[in-house]
Amino acid sequence: MRTLFVHQSFPGQYRHVAAALAGRKGHQVAALGEQRLGTIQGVRHFHYSKPEGAGDATHRYLRPLEASVRRGQAAARAAAALKARGFEPDLVCCHPGWGEGLYLRDVFPKAKLLYYFEFFYSAHGADVGFASDQPVGLDEAARVRTLNANHLLCLEAADWGQTPTEWQRSRFPSWAQERITVAHEGVDTDLAKRDPDARFTLPDGRSLGREEEVVTFVARGLEPYRGFPSFMRTLPEVLRLRPRAQVVIVGGDETQYGQRPASAPSWREELLAEVGPQLDLGRVHFVGRIPHPQLRALFSISAAHVYLTYPFVLSWSLIEAMASSCPVIGSATAPVQEVIRDGENGLLVPFGDEDFLKEKIITLLEDPRWAEDLAAAARQTTIDRFDLQRVCLPRNVALLDAVASGKVQDLQDPDHSPTTESGIEPETMCAPDATVDVNRCRSHAKTEQGWS
Repeated sequence: MRTLFVHQSFPGQYRHVAAALAGRKGHQVAALGEQRLGTIQGVRHFHYSKPEGAGDATHRYLRPLEASVRRGQAAARAAAALKARGFEPDLVCCHPGWGEGLYLRDVFPKAKLLYYFEFFYSAHGADVGFASDQPVGLDEAARVRTLNANHLLCLEAADWGQTPTEWQRSRFPSWAQERITVAHEGVDTDLAKRDPDARFTLPDGRSLGREEEVVTFVARGLEPYRGFPSFMRTLPEVLRLRPRAQVVIVGGDETQYGQRPASAPSWREELLAEVGPQLDLGRVHFVGRIPHPQLRALFSISAAHVYLTYPFVLSWSLIEAMASSCPVIGSATAPVQEVIRDGENGLLVPFGDEDFLKEKIITLLEDPRWAEDLAAAARQTTIDRFDLQRVCLPRNVALLDAVASGKVQDLQDPDHSPTTESGIEPETMCAPDATVDVNRCRSHAKTEQGWS
């Protein structure tokens, strides 16, 4: 079988499944992307040039679609060149979020197409309008609806789809959900686990270990979508009440989602201007983005890990933190509720409730035995549901095999229920005002011939 993986930043979500297919005897695997973030043995890498974005004269609703069309053209031309060299795939796996998937059906009409559908936009029930100070008027609702044009074209082109969580699947139209399988890429729990001897070295050379009360916060960008302002506002009191506590914040200053602050270059600077005078900045450490081994070391020493998010795409970091036996405090928002059961394998707090968040951080630091119990349960959750080798990789390989063979009917389970292991129905998970039982929580203190 010949498989082509298409991803703007390959390997992305395809790192493990591409390696698995490349390791099969008789399989040929190629990858196409704008940039390569890693090399996988047995996978031939090909690239297209970064296309121009949308023109300034384009209607603002259509700028994302124009950018997707340009990228789709670039990917299609590169795919056609690959086909001319003798490589015609039986299966194409593509993340179409940036437009690469738009025209692959036209290049490879005989191939089966499996697309990774990550998020379907809506003006209600997810990230847009979640913040109370961001009312959604007709203009914004229309802009958001138009964002889905790329997704809708790709849904029509694909034979089948996948998405990582039940909640993300639930965001797509009902007719599309019937052709989307939930298959998370998984976490290597043999690698992501707590190292009792781990140390984390700060930029100034100081070394932190488990003897310190290390509070951690990790996000690709430090911004409101990931609850950064709320977290920062808890720190004055946390540091006052816990004089041994050290806070390590991982993430870049770039705004990944949403808007930039109006009065500062970054949300980090905005929040430091607000609460910095109340902080012992010798105990608050901004380390930017760090290599994965350093992140694993940090998770190994964390006494309390905070993960907050709008109802949006669930971050890999949460699953890795749980696999690393971190006591986690998460926001009571839909994607997190699919993973964390409040009081069992972590704690949930209403998004934006800074007093409650502060209380839960302090409680975990005060009661390390209870924190260890939550952390052990969190790791068991990742082993049971997200383990790479034993759960997720076999599921993903089976999905690819079924789509490639045209046996997608084998993927349709008439008894499928979207109820998650957390026991929360999608309708509840999608609610922007999803809550948590506050009172209960407060009671717990290789080259191939023909295409070289």
